[in-house]
This record gives sequence, structure tokens and C-alpha cells, in this order.
Amino acid sequence: MATTDDTRLAASALARRLKANRLSRRDTLWLFAAASGAAALQGCSTSPVTGERILVGLTESQERSVDAQQAPHQFSRDLGAVQIPAVNAYVTDVGKRLQTGVHRRDMPYSYRVLNANYVNAYTFPAGAMGVTRGIMVDMQTEAELAALLGHELGHVNARHAAQRQGQAMAAQVAVVTLGAATSDSRWSPLISMGAQIGASALLSSYSRDNEREADALGQRYMVQAGYPATGMVQLHQLLVDGHTRQPSVLETMFASHPMGTERRDTARRLAETAYAQSRGAPDGRERFMDSTAALRQLKPTIEACKQGETALAARSLTEAQRQFGEALRLSPRDYPALLRMGQTLQAQGRLAEARRHVDAAREAYPQEAQAVRLNASLKLGLRDPASALQDLESFERLLPGDPSIGFLKGVSLEGMGRRDAAAREFQRFLAASPQGDAAGYSASRLKAWGYLK
Repeated sequence: MATTDDTRLAASALARRLKANRLSRRDTLWLFAAASGAAALQGCSTSPVTGERILVGLTESQERSVDAQQAPHQFSRDLGAVQIPAVNAYVTDVGKRLQTGVHRRDMPYSYRVLNANYVNAYTFPAGAMGVTRGIMVDMQTEAELAALLGHELGHVNARHAAQRQGQAMAAQVAVVTLGAATSDSRWSPLISMGAQIGASALLSSYSRDNEREADALGQRYMVQAGYPATGMVQLHQLLVDGHTRQPSVLETMFASHPMGTERRDTARRLAETAYAQSRGAPDGRERFMDSTAALRQLKPTIEACKQGETALAARSLTEAQRQFGEALRLSPRDYPALLRMGQTLQAQGRLAEARRHVDAAREAYPQEAQAVRLNASLKLGLRDPASALQDLESFERLLPGDPSIGFLKGVSLEGMGRRDAAAREFQRFLAASPQGDAAGYSASRLKAWGYLK
């Protein structure tokens, strides 16, 4: 980790280059990695499932508040909902069918398929759920989808997310901050990107007992909704097989949802005994295939993006560029491929080329915020802090509540010579995020300017 003296020296040097409008690529990458580190209750309750007393980290009101405040940011880090309304509507329909049998029917459940290429699904404490396009294109039946959503509903109804929330959010900040403090700042955005991809793992990070309970509840909910219990078995088999073939692609799924053949075998035993009567229920394969056809057409693109992200995390920039190039050859307007290509080119110092891809990403998905943020990063690297500031203000309108944007606005304003305005942004940022490299930089500037003693 960087020491206080290291941060002070780096801040002083960076300030000189800001004043001269000579930000290097390393400076720009450091700033955005440091900003990423800024992006988090208590008592007992009765389990709605078992009726027993459980220790929870959030009240029900706080669960709802966490969903409202935090879920939009995580969904954006996973590049927003896919731009195929019929797919999102279909997944929502399956979720609502399952909701009729859950224990907490009054929670504000919501469902969306996300543009993330990795394989996972997750839920926030009050039921705001995300399913990645990476797992959607691997499933074959509606019963498997029902098992996946049922499992996440199990976590919400057993209040697992509420119990884990405080610890998990603290861990998320620690991991992203570690990425920001890496000694080689060239790789900071790559480490930061990996932390963002894995943020849902830290959000959930359930115990094996939690996973067993969520499986049991999910299988119960899906059978009550008219699906065959074997859908849960098939889902587990799909994940076990995928982990054998491509372990790196499933690292996040297995980190957030510890599993193995034991859980598959337990689901099979229940399907053959307690839920044997569900054996003849339709698995909805035809409906699933029809409803997800537009998304499944993107499977080769998604596979190329997966390989590109694996290469990017391994710092193999040439291979990452090749894989994202293949994804764009297949799907020229694919938002995730455009954005990841922009990040890859940024890491290579090819900022003008990166901007062309990010501009195309913004055009392809103007409602999504991550391309706007990346564009601000590139503009700072291209020594255009005024234009970067405009993008950061646009980001705030699209996705309010990210404290790191205040820090970056401060950097932009400092680069423009607007010291008082920069100081206000740094002060607001420090109030929200007093720890980390970005906080150290902010405090050093405020002290140098006489705003702090």
C-alpha cells in the first residue's frame, strides 16, 4: 500500500503537471484508479422463512434504501441492462411468476439482464436483481432461469443479503482501493476493472450454508410456480461443467456463490423425492428459446468479450485488443465491446483511438453512464480538463451519488486553474470518502492551498 509520504510526493508532482497542463498517461490512469477506490447495521430479527431469531445487518427499511441507492451503481458497473426490451420483460415475467410463492411478497423485486459478459446473477437486499448476459446465453430452458431467479429470491427471503451487506461493502471498498494503490500505475485501471467486475461477488459472498438454504428455497419456489425441480439440477450441472471448461470465466460466480457437485446432488435428491410430482411439468424450453433469441444471437460476441476481459485482467493487451476486435467485427455497435476496447486502447496510451470507440459506445447506449465516465478520463489524458468536466457533470445527471466523480471534478477544475471551485469539490469528496489515495491527494491539495491545516 502507498504510504502517506508517497501520496504527498505523488500529489505534489501531479499538481505541478496539472498546473502546466501536462498530465501523462500514468497520471490519468492513477487518478481514475484512485477515484474508483471511493465508490460503503445491526440487531436481531425474525427469519421470515424459519421463524427463528437471526442477526441482521439491515432493517427492512434499510434494505430498501440500499437497493435504491446502491443497485443503480452496481448495475452500471455491469454496463447497464441489455438493450433488448423483450428479454428484460421476459425475465421479469418469470420472476413475477415465482414471486407468488415467496415468503416476503411485499418486497420491491425487480429484474434485469445486464450487459456484463461474465457468468453470474446477484441480488441486493430488497430484491433488485441482475442476471448477466454471460449466463443467459448458456442456459437452455425457462426452468433453469426459474432456478436461477428462485435461488436469488431465496437469498432475499432468508435475508442473507441483509446479514452480509455491511461486511461485503467494506470488503468491496478495500479491494478497489488496493487496486488504486498498486505500485505500477499503468495497470491500476485494469485492476480496478477487475474489482468492478467482481463487485457483485463482494456484494454477496454468501456462506455455503446460505447457498444451501437459497437452493432449497429456490427449488421450492420454482416447483410451486409450476416448473420441474430438475431445472435446479440442470442449472448446477451447467455451472459445474462450465467451471471445468473455463474456470476463469466462472471465478466470480463461484466466489459469490460457493458451490460444487454437492449442491447439484442435493437438488437431484430433492427432485427425485420431495418434488417427484413435478417431474412431468414443462421446462419451458421453447418459450425460453423464442424469448431470448435476440440475445443468444450475440453469443459469439459475448464469448469474444469474455476472452478479451480475461486477457485484459492478465495484462495481455494485444490479445485483449484482438478479442474485442473480433467482438466488434461480429457486432459493431455492441456497447460492452466498444467500451472494453476503449479501456484496452487507453491502457496502451492510444487515447485518440480509444475516444473513437468510447464515442461510438455513447452513441450506441446514451442512457448508460460508464462510457461518459471513461470519456472524461480520456479527455483528461488529452489535456482537455474543461471538456472532461462537462462529461463528469453529464455522468452525475445519468447516475447521481458516486462520490468519486466529485474528486475527478476537482482534478478537472484544478487543471483549469479554478482553485476555489476545485477546493469545494475536494472538500465534499473528503467528507464522503476520507480514506484512500484519492482522499490523500484531495487533502494534500487543500493543505497546500491553505484550506486545511
